[in-house]
Amino acid sequence: MRRFLLLLVAICVLPVSLALAQSVEEEEGYSREFTYGLNFNSNGGLLGGAMIKQAYHLKGNWYHFWSLEGVEVKHPKETRVQNLVNGASFVKGKSNYLFVLRPQYGREYTFFKKAAESGVQVNGIVAAGPSIGIMAPYFIEYDRSNYVLDQRTQQYYLVGPVIINTEQYNPDVHTNEGMIVGAPGVFKGLSEPSFRVGANAKAGVSFEYGRYMESVTGIEVGMMVEALAGDMTMIPGAENRNVFMSVYLTLYYGRRR
Repeated sequence: MRRFLLLLVAICVLPVSLALAQSVEEEEGYSREFTYGLNFNSNGGLLGGAMIKQAYHLKGNWYHFWSLEGVEVKHPKETRVQNLVNGASFVKGKSNYLFVLRPQYGREYTFFKKAAESGVQVNGIVAAGPSIGIMAPYFIEYDRSNYVLDQRTQQYYLVGPVIINTEQYNPDVHTNEGMIVGAPGVFKGLSEPSFRVGANAKAGVSFEYGRYMESVTGIEVGMMVEALAGDMTMIPGAENRNVFMSVYLTLYYGRRR
Protein backbone atom coordinates (compact mmCIF):
# COMPACT_ATOMS: atom_id res chain seq x y z
CA MET A 1 0.00 0.00 0.00
CA ARG A 2 2.83 2.39 0.89
CA ARG A 3 4.53 1.79 -2.47
CA PHE A 4 1.22 2.31 -4.23
CA LEU A 5 0.70 5.67 -2.47
CA LEU A 6 4.24 6.79 -3.38
CA LEU A 7 3.66 5.78 -6.97
CA LEU A 8 0.33 7.65 -7.03
CA VAL A 9 1.97 10.81 -5.64
CA ALA A 10 4.75 10.54 -8.20
CA ILE A 11 2.24 10.19 -11.03
CA CYS A 12 0.36 13.29 -9.80
CA VAL A 13 3.43 15.42 -9.17
CA LEU A 14 5.33 14.59 -12.35
CA PRO A 15 2.96 16.35 -14.79
CA VAL A 16 2.89 19.42 -12.55
CA SER A 17 6.69 19.45 -12.41
CA LEU A 18 6.96 19.11 -16.18
CA ALA A 19 4.43 21.90 -16.68
CA LEU A 20 6.35 24.19 -14.33
CA ALA A 21 9.63 23.34 -16.06
CA GLN A 22 8.09 24.07 -19.46
CA SER A 23 6.68 27.37 -18.16
CA VAL A 24 10.09 28.42 -16.86
CA GLU A 25 11.69 27.36 -20.14
CA GLU A 26 9.19 29.33 -22.20
CA GLU A 27 9.67 32.39 -20.02
CA GLU A 28 13.40 32.29 -20.50
CA GLY A 29 14.27 35.61 -22.07
CA TYR A 30 17.29 37.29 -23.59
CA SER A 31 18.99 40.59 -22.89
CA ARG A 32 20.60 41.28 -26.25
CA GLU A 33 20.04 40.34 -29.87
CA PHE A 34 22.01 41.07 -33.04
CA THR A 35 20.53 40.37 -36.46
CA TYR A 36 21.31 41.13 -40.09
CA GLY A 37 19.40 40.45 -43.27
CA LEU A 38 18.10 41.35 -46.72
CA ASN A 39 15.30 43.80 -47.44
CA PHE A 40 12.67 43.48 -50.16
CA ASN A 41 10.20 46.32 -50.73
CA SER A 42 7.72 47.64 -53.26
CA ASN A 43 10.00 50.60 -54.14
CA GLY A 44 13.18 48.60 -54.59
CA GLY A 45 12.59 45.99 -57.26
CA LEU A 46 13.74 42.42 -56.76
CA LEU A 47 16.19 43.18 -53.94
CA GLY A 48 15.82 46.39 -51.97
CA GLY A 49 18.90 46.41 -49.75
CA ALA A 50 20.32 45.19 -46.44
CA MET A 51 19.97 45.84 -42.72
CA ILE A 52 21.63 45.30 -39.34
CA LYS A 53 19.90 45.54 -35.96
CA GLN A 54 20.89 45.49 -32.29
CA ALA A 55 18.10 44.96 -29.74
CA TYR A 56 18.16 45.20 -25.92
CA HIS A 57 15.68 44.05 -23.30
CA LEU A 58 13.82 46.75 -21.39
CA LYS A 59 11.31 45.03 -19.14
CA GLY A 60 8.70 42.32 -19.45
CA ASN A 61 7.94 41.74 -23.13
CA TRP A 62 9.38 45.09 -24.24
CA TYR A 63 12.65 45.57 -26.14
CA HIS A 64 14.21 48.58 -27.80
CA PHE A 65 16.60 48.53 -30.74
CA TRP A 66 18.87 50.46 -33.05
CA SER A 67 19.03 49.50 -36.70
CA LEU A 68 20.55 50.65 -39.97
CA GLU A 69 19.07 50.01 -43.39
CA GLY A 70 20.63 50.71 -46.76
CA VAL A 71 18.26 50.46 -49.72
CA GLU A 72 17.78 51.59 -53.30
CA VAL A 73 14.56 53.43 -54.12
CA LYS A 74 13.42 53.11 -57.73
CA HIS A 75 10.96 55.18 -59.71
CA PRO A 76 7.72 53.26 -60.42
CA LYS A 77 8.03 54.12 -64.14
CA GLU A 78 11.45 52.53 -64.58
CA THR A 79 11.65 50.24 -67.60
CA ARG A 80 14.77 48.38 -68.64
CA VAL A 81 15.30 48.14 -72.41
CA GLN A 82 17.94 46.44 -74.52
CA ASN A 83 20.02 47.65 -77.43
CA LEU A 84 19.21 45.17 -80.22
CA VAL A 85 22.57 45.73 -81.88
CA ASN A 86 25.02 44.97 -79.06
CA GLY A 87 22.70 43.50 -76.40
CA ALA A 88 23.50 46.15 -73.77
CA SER A 89 20.67 47.09 -71.40
CA PHE A 90 19.79 50.39 -69.71
CA VAL A 91 16.88 52.01 -67.89
CA LYS A 92 14.92 54.17 -70.30
CA GLY A 93 14.87 57.86 -69.32
CA LYS A 94 16.59 57.36 -65.94
CA SER A 95 18.77 60.30 -64.92
CA ASN A 96 19.59 59.59 -61.25
CA TYR A 97 19.83 56.71 -58.81
CA LEU A 98 18.42 57.15 -55.31
CA PHE A 99 19.94 55.30 -52.37
CA VAL A 100 18.82 55.82 -48.78
CA LEU A 101 20.51 55.14 -45.45
CA ARG A 102 18.05 54.80 -42.56
CA PRO A 103 19.37 54.83 -38.98
CA GLN A 104 16.36 53.96 -36.84
CA TYR A 105 15.36 53.68 -33.21
CA GLY A 106 12.40 51.50 -32.33
CA ARG A 107 10.43 49.49 -29.82
CA GLU A 108 9.48 45.84 -30.05
CA TYR A 109 6.79 44.00 -28.11
CA THR A 110 6.72 40.21 -27.91
CA PHE A 111 3.19 38.87 -28.25
CA PHE A 112 4.15 35.19 -28.15
CA LYS A 113 7.47 33.80 -26.96
CA LYS A 114 8.96 30.67 -28.35
CA ALA A 115 10.27 27.82 -26.22
CA ALA A 116 14.00 27.44 -25.77
CA GLU A 117 14.40 24.72 -28.40
CA SER A 118 11.49 25.20 -30.81
CA GLY A 119 8.48 27.25 -31.76
CA VAL A 120 7.68 30.63 -33.27
CA GLN A 121 7.97 34.04 -31.62
CA VAL A 122 5.71 36.89 -32.78
CA ASN A 123 6.73 40.53 -32.25
CA GLY A 124 5.13 43.87 -33.01
CA ILE A 125 7.55 46.57 -34.19
CA VAL A 126 7.50 50.36 -34.58
CA ALA A 127 10.52 52.46 -35.51
CA ALA A 128 11.46 55.88 -36.86
CA GLY A 129 14.55 57.86 -37.69
CA PRO A 130 16.29 60.21 -40.11
CA SER A 131 16.79 59.38 -43.78
CA ILE A 132 19.96 60.22 -45.68
CA GLY A 133 19.26 60.19 -49.41
CA ILE A 134 22.10 59.80 -51.89
CA MET A 135 21.34 60.92 -55.45
CA ALA A 136 23.86 59.49 -57.90
CA PRO A 137 23.93 60.28 -61.64
CA TYR A 138 22.83 57.47 -63.95
CA PHE A 139 25.46 57.26 -66.67
CA ILE A 140 25.23 55.76 -70.13
CA GLU A 141 27.79 55.14 -72.85
CA TYR A 142 26.67 57.13 -75.88
CA ASP A 143 28.04 56.79 -79.38
CA ARG A 144 29.18 60.23 -80.58
CA SER A 145 30.91 58.95 -83.71
CA ASN A 146 30.32 60.66 -87.05
CA TYR A 147 27.96 58.67 -89.26
CA VAL A 148 27.06 59.80 -92.78
CA LEU A 149 24.03 58.66 -94.78
CA ASP A 150 24.79 57.14 -98.17
CA GLN A 151 22.04 58.48 -100.44
CA ARG A 152 22.34 55.58 -102.87
CA THR A 153 22.05 52.75 -100.35
CA GLN A 154 20.20 54.70 -97.62
CA GLN A 155 22.64 53.27 -95.08
CA TYR A 156 24.89 55.05 -92.59
CA TYR A 157 28.64 54.54 -92.59
CA LEU A 158 31.30 55.65 -90.14
CA VAL A 159 33.55 58.60 -90.96
CA GLY A 160 36.56 58.99 -88.67
CA PRO A 161 37.24 57.29 -85.31
CA VAL A 162 34.72 55.64 -83.03
CA ILE A 163 33.83 58.02 -80.16
CA ILE A 164 32.02 56.59 -77.12
CA ASN A 165 31.34 59.08 -74.34
CA THR A 166 30.20 58.33 -70.79
CA GLU A 167 27.46 60.86 -69.99
CA GLN A 168 24.65 61.32 -67.50
CA TYR A 169 21.49 60.12 -69.20
CA ASN A 170 19.18 62.93 -70.28
CA PRO A 171 16.28 61.74 -72.46
CA ASP A 172 15.94 65.25 -73.92
CA VAL A 173 19.54 65.11 -75.15
CA HIS A 174 20.07 61.41 -75.82
CA THR A 175 17.07 61.03 -78.09
CA ASN A 176 18.48 58.22 -80.25
CA GLU A 177 18.29 55.09 -78.07
CA GLY A 178 20.12 53.14 -80.77
CA MET A 179 23.25 55.13 -79.91
CA ILE A 180 23.20 54.03 -76.27
CA VAL A 181 25.75 51.23 -76.28
CA GLY A 182 25.77 50.46 -72.56
CA ALA A 183 25.71 51.67 -68.96
CA PRO A 184 28.90 51.62 -66.85
CA GLY A 185 27.07 50.72 -63.62
CA VAL A 186 26.23 52.23 -60.28
CA PHE A 187 29.80 52.75 -59.01
CA LYS A 188 30.46 55.36 -61.68
CA GLY A 189 27.48 57.36 -60.43
CA LEU A 190 28.42 57.02 -56.77
CA SER A 191 31.65 58.87 -57.48
CA GLU A 192 29.55 62.05 -57.95
CA PRO A 193 26.88 61.95 -55.19
CA SER A 194 24.55 64.65 -53.92
CA PHE A 195 22.74 64.34 -50.61
CA ARG A 196 19.18 64.79 -49.36
CA VAL A 197 17.82 64.68 -45.81
CA GLY A 198 14.49 63.47 -44.52
CA ALA A 199 12.75 61.15 -42.09
CA ASN A 200 11.05 57.76 -42.05
CA ALA A 201 8.73 55.65 -39.90
CA LYS A 202 7.60 52.04 -40.08
CA ALA A 203 5.30 49.55 -38.37
CA GLY A 204 5.44 45.80 -38.77
CA VAL A 205 5.25 42.30 -37.38
CA SER A 206 8.07 39.77 -37.16
CA PHE A 207 7.96 35.99 -36.95
CA GLU A 208 11.09 34.43 -35.47
CA TYR A 209 12.08 30.80 -35.78
CA GLY A 210 15.00 28.94 -34.28
CA ARG A 211 15.83 25.54 -32.94
CA TYR A 212 17.55 27.03 -29.90
CA MET A 213 16.95 30.18 -27.87
CA GLU A 214 20.29 31.71 -28.91
CA SER A 215 19.65 31.30 -32.64
CA VAL A 216 17.39 33.69 -34.57
CA THR A 217 15.92 33.27 -38.04
CA GLY A 218 12.98 35.42 -38.93
CA ILE A 219 10.75 37.33 -41.31
CA GLU A 220 9.57 40.90 -40.75
CA VAL A 221 6.73 42.39 -42.79
CA GLY A 222 5.21 45.83 -42.57
CA MET A 223 4.71 49.27 -44.07
CA MET A 224 7.02 52.28 -44.27
CA VAL A 225 6.56 55.97 -45.06
CA GLU A 226 9.49 58.22 -45.91
CA ALA A 227 9.90 61.86 -46.90
CA LEU A 228 12.99 63.52 -48.40
CA ALA A 229 13.58 67.21 -49.05
CA GLY A 230 14.99 68.74 -52.23
CA ASP A 231 14.96 67.82 -55.90
CA MET A 232 14.21 64.10 -56.23
CA THR A 233 14.19 63.81 -60.03
CA MET A 234 15.00 60.25 -61.06
CA ILE A 235 13.29 60.28 -64.46
CA PRO A 236 12.96 63.74 -66.10
CA GLY A 237 9.50 64.35 -67.48
CA ALA A 238 7.86 61.75 -65.22
CA GLU A 239 6.09 62.48 -61.95
CA ASN A 240 8.78 62.68 -59.29
CA ARG A 241 7.78 62.76 -55.63
CA ASN A 242 9.30 63.52 -52.23
CA VAL A 243 7.15 61.17 -50.14
CA PHE A 244 7.48 57.41 -50.58
CA MET A 245 5.27 54.70 -49.16
CA SER A 246 6.14 51.02 -49.42
CA VAL A 247 5.38 47.54 -48.20
CA TYR A 248 8.49 45.67 -47.10
CA LEU A 249 9.66 42.19 -46.20
CA THR A 250 12.96 41.51 -44.42
CA LEU A 251 14.61 38.11 -44.08
CA TYR A 252 17.08 38.09 -41.19
CA TYR A 253 19.37 35.88 -39.17
CA GLY A 254 21.28 36.44 -35.95
CA ARG A 255 22.19 35.53 -32.40
CA ARG A 256 20.88 36.43 -28.97
CA ARG A 257 22.02 36.02 -25.41
